[in-house]
Amino acid sequence: MYVSSGAISDITEERMVSMMVGRAISQTYPKVDCTPGETVLEVTDLCHPTEFAHISFRLRKGEILGFYGLVGAGRTELMQALSGVSRPSSGEIRLNGRTMRFHQPADAIRAGIVCVPEERQKQGAIIALPIAQNISLPQLSKLNPNGILNDAREWRLADEYASRLQVKAFSWRQPVETLSGGNQQKVVIGKWLATQPEVIILDEPTKGIDIGSKAAVHQFMSELVSQGLAVIMVSSELPGSDGHGRPDYRNARRADGRRVPGRGSDSGNHR
Repeated sequence: MYVSSGAISDITEERMVSMMVGRAISQTYPKVDCTPGETVLEVTDLCHPTEFAHISFRLRKGEILGFYGLVGAGRTELMQALSGVSRPSSGEIRLNGRTMRFHQPADAIRAGIVCVPEERQKQGAIIALPIAQNISLPQLSKLNPNGILNDAREWRLADEYASRLQVKAFSWRQPVETLSGGNQQKVVIGKWLATQPEVIILDEPTKGIDIGSKAAVHQFMSELVSQGLAVIMVSSELPGSDGHGRPDYRNARRADGRRVPGRGSDSGNHR
């Protein structure tokens, strides 16, 4: 399929991106224009025997907290501890002032903490199943209180969140494995948003997707925090290292707990 042609000297990065995705991408990292609220998640001196040590931070409603680190730095393992996949050896996790002890992911989900894993095809979705079934999976008991599958409720839930995330598919009955990487990621995010969490952890949410889908994910993250949701964003890239600006994170921390030298002051969205 022919798209465009021209002299190399005349093709800028912005034009190349526009030709790739079919539209202009003016801002990969949109500005988050909201005032953070009260502290929703507080982690104090969290440790693991082999993966991380002495992690402390606060996360408020309506803000994005960024963590970065290379593979093996402990970033994914830290998020697994926060979401009940593994247990820390010491330290404290407090959600809305209450000390939490998660023995399994279901405990964290019920409390209001959900995690979109890095491996979306292996851990985030059952890719052979349709979009609607994937989005409704965490809600089966609510959608089907009598143990009988209710297709209408499942469809309404899928339609709400798949439409909200602009999943591109011919039907919500389309298997997830037939979608692009970006749309698969949107389905996984939609599945967890449907649980109406207080904290959502996004582990490498833009890994392996095109720049158009990456911009859409960041735009949606901005919409989430503007609605008061607390977001943790995990990445193996330093903020802004891809050449498309800096995301509007309040904090950027390494997986070992140290703060990244950043911008802004100690107030508002930049600290």
